[in-house]
Amino acid sequence: MSRLLHLTHRHFHRHICDQSLISVSWNIALSCSKVFHFSKRAKSKLSIPSSLLGEKNIVLLGAPGAGKTTVAVLVGQITGLPVIDVNEVLEKTWHMSVAQKLQEVGEELFLQEEGQILQELSTARSIISLTGSNPMHRCSMQHMKKNGIVVYLDVPLEDVQQRLEGMNVDHIVGLGPSVSIQEMFQYWRQFYHQWYDVRVLCQAGDTAEAVAEKVLDVIKWYQDSNSGTFTSTRSVAKDSEFRRAPSFFTDVVIEGLPLDGGLYVPASQLPELTAGEWQRLAGAPYSERAQVLFEKCIHPNDVLAADLREMVVKAYGQNFSCNRIAPVRHLSGCQFLLELFHGPTASFKDFALQMLPQLFAYCMPRTCNYLILVSTSGDTGSAVLDGFFCLSDADKQRIAVLAFFPEEGISQIWKAQMISYTAENIKAVGVKSDFDFCRRTVKEIFTNPDYTGFLTVEYGTALCHADSTNWACLLPQVVYHASTYLDLINQGVITFGDAIDVCIPTGNFSNILTAVYAKCMGIPIRKIICALTQNNTLTDFIKTGKYDVRRRSMTASLSPTLDVLKSSSVERYLHLVSRGDGQLVSKLFSQLEEQCHFQVPDILLRRIQHHFVSDWCSEEECLAAIYSVYRSTGYILNVHTAGAKVVADRLHDGACPVVIVSTAHPCTSAAAVLQALRINEISHHPTDQLQMLNSLNPVPAIHKAVTERLAKLHTQESQVCPADPSDMMDTIERFLQQNFMKVA
Repeated sequence: MSRLLHLTHRHFHRHICDQSLISVSWNIALSCSKVFHFSKRAKSKLSIPSSLLGEKNIVLLGAPGAGKTTVAVLVGQITGLPVIDVNEVLEKTWHMSVAQKLQEVGEELFLQEEGQILQELSTARSIISLTGSNPMHRCSMQHMKKNGIVVYLDVPLEDVQQRLEGMNVDHIVGLGPSVSIQEMFQYWRQFYHQWYDVRVLCQAGDTAEAVAEKVLDVIKWYQDSNSGTFTSTRSVAKDSEFRRAPSFFTDVVIEGLPLDGGLYVPASQLPELTAGEWQRLAGAPYSERAQVLFEKCIHPNDVLAADLREMVVKAYGQNFSCNRIAPVRHLSGCQFLLELFHGPTASFKDFALQMLPQLFAYCMPRTCNYLILVSTSGDTGSAVLDGFFCLSDADKQRIAVLAFFPEEGISQIWKAQMISYTAENIKAVGVKSDFDFCRRTVKEIFTNPDYTGFLTVEYGTALCHADSTNWACLLPQVVYHASTYLDLINQGVITFGDAIDVCIPTGNFSNILTAVYAKCMGIPIRKIICALTQNNTLTDFIKTGKYDVRRRSMTASLSPTLDVLKSSSVERYLHLVSRGDGQLVSKLFSQLEEQCHFQVPDILLRRIQHHFVSDWCSEEECLAAIYSVYRSTGYILNVHTAGAKVVADRLHDGACPVVIVSTAHPCTSAAAVLQALRINEISHHPTDQLQMLNSLNPVPAIHKAVTERLAKLHTQESQVCPADPSDMMDTIERFLQQNFMKVA
């Protein structure tokens, strides 16, 4: 769906401001502004054609002390556009100062009269500096958004306080002896967050000149119709007549995969944050870190900032059992654990799949139904079922989810979680084969135009992806890698700029790829340690540059979610390190599909080894690590994390902290954990296993959401399908018949 069409059926802010709430009104007097003399270099960089705006205004929003008026004057000087200071408009209309008016009429009437004047302001192609209290008046802000691009100057509290200390602040509504600037600042932010189109994340000590530069940069980005577009990893050279037109984020979320068999990646580099911007985020809660990074990577023409914030709050709120969402825990020595299992299904996949369903429902065209079809080795299936289960009833009438999993090659906890979902539009089906067969068959179904066309014609239904092949699943994972580094700063382990290493248990390569993306965005990750099971194709690839599965067969391990021979996200990584060489990527993966192997050029191997080292862990070593860590610290690792610790012990040189990524709660591999802890007579029933684990008073504590989910299991059994593509397609059609009426 094109971005233009996307905008025609959306978006007006859903938030309603309570006009009776206490707010602030403040004017930064122009007499206090400094006159800045721009160098030729700065003028060249800051210059912007006024025609870029059309008839739009640039509207600067922010707290008192944010420097809105000063920056507005500078932007006006650069662009040649007139500057309107709303404070001056108010005083000319009232024939008195803002402070006098506030004292005369009181706060509530002041807000109403101020909003009415702003609502009647009619101008075009101007720079408008709002007051601090304007965002509290709903109708006037709707008027501003209709006629302008609202830019939020997100200035650090410390800078605001410093600027206000020596200035007259007798006309800030609600500020008094019992209310601090900090309390007012936090109160105002909720209103600012409702209205802005783009944010300027200001660093501590930024000059007005620097902020003006950032304002013009975000305006250019906002107005550029090709910003935030995507291309395929197999896209040919830019000057080729066969090159496909770029896709927008909304297209990528719904389509999942491009038609050429590749994977979607951003058409330009991921945005790199400065050290100051990262340091701004260090003190922010997890949801705000996610919001800022999503805003940097998702164009506001695709998802409005206010709507994105609503999704982020839902995704990373009460559904996570830890309010830090992705806490970092010291293990021993220079080793730290990133706990990614506090979501509703106890897996790192919750970070992506609490967010993706909301994005999907937001972006989907209203012209047909959608079947989310996934293959899973356990963690993806549980997370995708839960994520789509939490959508509104209206959205669930248009969306169904079907997950295929290997009937025997899966953790009993994952299996029990999946089959416990009994909603009509959500189902998990076992297949009498391994995960590679499930994944290969699902991919063949997606690329079978006769079958997908049949589903469209008969049921008005399109097939869609909701796993790591969908780009929207990767962005949330970038956030937690960045957040880890910021938490280590907060804990005093490092200061910004210090390097860390990261060790990640790896199957499909998506989690480890997103650590590379976090590094590209400015997080100082030195080495990424790739930890595997005995299905160690990736270890050989990282050491030799040869990806070869010709003489390999899948060996079931204690970590079935890591048992992958062909890791699909490697394709995105090779596109990155080959500097976007789609022709090379297409050649390599065509060879992998046809001949089951490829060898990367030496230059790519050197770049790969610059990012990665890799090794694998045997089952005996994994179980021994679980027992050893429990005896020495009282902490229980799950099998994936234990394998990663073994590899980290082997490969990490101790020169910097290493973060071992704990991708699942130990209860998800309860049977193996109990075996490692040398518990005799382990029950085969998942609920009994959790009770046995809980009897050890474990750290981390038993996962409450998983326990509650398994309590709903009762006696239902999973549907089982033969390892035959035609049977799987029949299963899909029967499922659609239950959910969607045939097209007349």
